[in-house]
Amino acid sequence: MKELMGTGVALITPFKADGNIDVDALMDIVSFNINGGVDYLVALGTTAESVTLTKKEKQLVLETIVRANNERLPLVVGVGGNNTAGVVDDLHTLNLSPFDAVLSVSPYYNRPTQEGIYQHFKAISEASSLPIIMYNVPGRTGSNMLPGTTIRLAKDFDNIVAIKEACGNMIQVMELIDHRPEGFLVLSGDDITALPTILAGGEGVISVIGQGLPSEFSQMVRLGRAGENEEAYEYHYLLQEGMGLIFEEGNPAGIKAIFEVLGMSGASVRLPLVEASPSLKNKIAHFIASLSRIPA
Repeated sequence: MKELMGTGVALITPFKADGNIDVDALMDIVSFNINGGVDYLVALGTTAESVTLTKKEKQLVLETIVRANNERLPLVVGVGGNNTAGVVDDLHTLNLSPFDAVLSVSPYYNRPTQEGIYQHFKAISEASSLPIIMYNVPGRTGSNMLPGTTIRLAKDFDNIVAIKEACGNMIQVMELIDHRPEGFLVLSGDDITALPTILAGGEGVISVIGQGLPSEFSQMVRLGRAGENEEAYEYHYLLQEGMGLIFEEGNPAGIKAIFEVLGMSGASVRLPLVEASPSLKNKIAHFIASLSRIPA
């Protein structure tokens, strides 16, 4: 498995004004991130609005990212859902050869027990030809995958190699870091906890804002991983306002507003999401302008 540490970014799916996928913008965003110093790319995560994409559109997104990347960085593909049999079928039928790992979200809406979550990921482990990064995001799924369940899965299945932890609770994160088996990666799933997670012993982050500010965010992560805490926190506090702004009206409306400010893509999202308000776009534009204060 290629190294999946440092800064991973959960790429958006840019849309044209007519609602179709903007392939050129997606190509540009991939190159922008590679040139900005991120460590790996995540395709078809939840930030990609993957639940609103048709199978044909998902295939177009994957082909575009693979082509734009041109084997320069490791690639992770999102394959998840709340229908275990459906996820298993996707793992059997998708062409996973261009990818280095699968990111799979804990089942949402169903609110399974911890044993149900365990059995879900057990089935995914047995079906996957690639290493698996589990994704815990209780604010969206309606259930929290507890550290005991994560660690049990990590110990029982060799191809379950990491957790993207977005519980928002650093005590839970530190419990994972303390009790995980050797070699199991703990990655922040929240931009705001990326640096604290790294300084607590985690290996990195799968970021949203990082794709819009790859140079700055990646530098924060690199400094944190190198133990340059004071310098890393300079970046953290300069980026902190933006980390909050992009989630003020939901994800990915905020990060798409950043790309609109940067002139890289439109800000359109698909229903039931709506585009960021003029007020939020104005705040984001002021935030981007403030980044002239980034340290040299």
